Amino acid sequence: MSLRDLPAGPVLPRPAAFQADAPSDALVRWAEMPVAVQVTSVTESDSTITIFDVIGEDDMGGGVSLRRIAAALSRIGPQAVTVQINSPGGDMFEGIAIYNLLRAHPAAVTVEVLGLAASAASIIAMAGDEIHMSPGSFLMLHNAWGVVIGNRHDMAEAAALFESFDAALAGIYAARSGRPQVEIAALLDAETFLGAEEAITAGMADGMVEGSAAGPLARSPQSGAQSRPDIQARRRIDAALAQQGIPRSARRAMLRDLTGTRNAAEPATQNAGIPLSAIRQLIDTIRS
Repeated sequence: MSLRDLPAGPVLPRPAAFQADAPSDALVRWAEMPVAVQVTSVTESDSTITIFDVIGEDDMGGGVSLRRIAAALSRIGPQAVTVQINSPGGDMFEGIAIYNLLRAHPAAVTVEVLGLAASAASIIAMAGDEIHMSPGSFLMLHNAWGVVIGNRHDMAEAAALFESFDAALAGIYAARSGRPQVEIAALLDAETFLGAEEAITAGMADGMVEGSAAGPLARSPQSGAQSRPDIQARRRIDAALAQQGIPRSARRAMLRDLTGTRNAAEPATQNAGIPLSAIRQLIDTIRS
């Protein structure tokens, strides 16, 4: 169990026809974060787990899933683990499940926020016995977010469920920070980005990453690797599509068809050169 007295995340019912996604403003900020060559969904090195993708597996094999984190913890065994995060969030249900898994780990869990821990990724971060921020990194908190398809009765039912989701999220943040739940609820309503020092002051983090340099991802296992502007460009396109209200599954399919890659966070395996005219046509089509 966690060395801290952290509450278990509740088991929440997933609404029918619900599609999870990261908030578009978190995707925009994540798209501007540095990217390096070997960034993958989840990699393990010794006792370190990295979470450098959206939360929740999609139908093209992308994203960070409960199954992948469970496999990593099983390989590491009952020893202290470090979880490094740079993620815009995603599936709240998967995020709470991963939080519960880390909370149940029998040894110390140290979380390092290397860039962005937004939405569901910030819930995962709360499982740390110690939470350390890199300079220039952010936590982002917001109310439950997703797409529900149906009639007005479906929408009313979803609204009631989302209210209970918000209360559950606020309870986790409040327990970790020691702040009143009503105060946390106000932060969720405001869709709050907390910088490193703000997160520490708010009780959402305990200190800075030891030996951290002057920017996000300074302690990443990929730091020092060659920059990958192609990956960053795909993230920017994904964020632009999200701002137009295109669901995650549709965005992934569009990017796969356009670039020949299965995942917006990974380098293309074919058609590596994306014509600028094709990108402009895609954006113009969405805006029309």
